[in-house]
Amino acid sequence: MTMARSVREHLNKVGVHYEVLNHPHSSTSRQSAERAHLPPGQVAKAVMTRDADRYLLCVIPSGNRLVFSWLNSCMNGDYRLVEETELEGLFDDCELGAIPALGQVYGFPVIWDERLAECKDIYIESGDHENLIHLDQGAFMELMGLQEHMAISCPDYDYGDFMSH
Repeated sequence: MTMARSVREHLNKVGVHYEVLNHPHSSTSRQSAERAHLPPGQVAKAVMTRDADRYLLCVIPSGNRLVFSWLNSCMNGDYRLVEETELEGLFDDCELGAIPALGQVYGFPVIWDERLAECKDIYIESGDHENLIHLDQGAFMELMGLQEHMAISCPDYDYGDFMSH
């Protein structure tokens, strides 16, 4: 499989410039960054959350961890991680665990971590485990459009420090 059909159609419709970067098979966004020889901060991972019947796709750097207390505070909700088994029906043209950071393509609201605005180049999952979509900062910002953005994640190694405060 290559890029998910709905993602390819959306990118072409919007008209942003993108490239597809092939890499050895990976299981996680962080592993995709490693295998593609990219800094984890430039690979955006999608984390699907849910508050009762409201879904929210969170887009954060792959080296980071979503901080639910920050997310719930800024979104005034009680969001939790969506179980992987539920994801299959939500992203039907994607391989399990390779969700693109474009929830709006699938009808879901998005919130993205503002740290991604500092990246000159951003890579997102394409819907499979062997390809990343490369976007420059302008293309990423155009795709994110009016989506919410704020600090919702912290580097994985800092997570324990944030939780103890």
